[in-house]
Amino acid sequence: MQTLQIFTTGGTIDKQYFDALSDFQIGDPVIGGILQQMNVGFDYQVDELMRRDSLDMTDEDRRQIQTQVCESKAQHILIMHGTDGMVETASRLNELSDKKIVLTGALQPAAFSETDAIFNIGCAIGAIQGLTPGVYIAMNGQVFAADKVVKNRAEHRFETALV
Repeated sequence: MQTLQIFTTGGTIDKQYFDALSDFQIGDPVIGGILQQMNVGFDYQVDELMRRDSLDMTDEDRRQIQTQVCESKAQHILIMHGTDGMVETASRLNELSDKKIVLTGALQPAAFSETDAIFNIGCAIGAIQGLTPGVYIAMNGQVFAADKVVKNRAEHRFETALV
C-alpha cells in the first residue's frame, strides 16, 4: 500500500472525559497512537482538519473535507469521522471516484475499554487495500458503498440501505 493519508475530523472516537466540566469533549486525534501501538507495517500521514462532533458539522466543514481529499496526492485516504454525520459526508465525497476513500469512526470513545474504535480502524485499513476506487464506510465489521448505507440509531450499527 502506498502512504495512507488520514484526515481526522473529531467525533466520538476522539472524545475524552473532562472532570472539570463533567462531560465529554473531543480531544487530540487518537489514530496516530493506535497505529503506533499496533506497530503497523505501512507509512501513514495524519492531518487534523477539525475537532467537530458530526452532529455539529456544517456544509462548510464538509467542503473543507472535500477540498483536502481533492488536493491530497494520496490514492488511499482514511477519514476519521463522527458516526452521526458520516453518511452525509460520504455522499458529498462520492463524486471523487479516482481514489480509495474510507470513512470510519466509533460508537464509543477510543479511551473506553469497551470501544469499537480499534476494530473499525483495522477493518477500514484492511478494506482500503483491496477496494476499487470509490467512497466507502467501514463500521461494525462491514464495508459499505457510500450510497448504500444508513446508520440504524436504534440498533447502534450501520446497515445496507434499503432502496
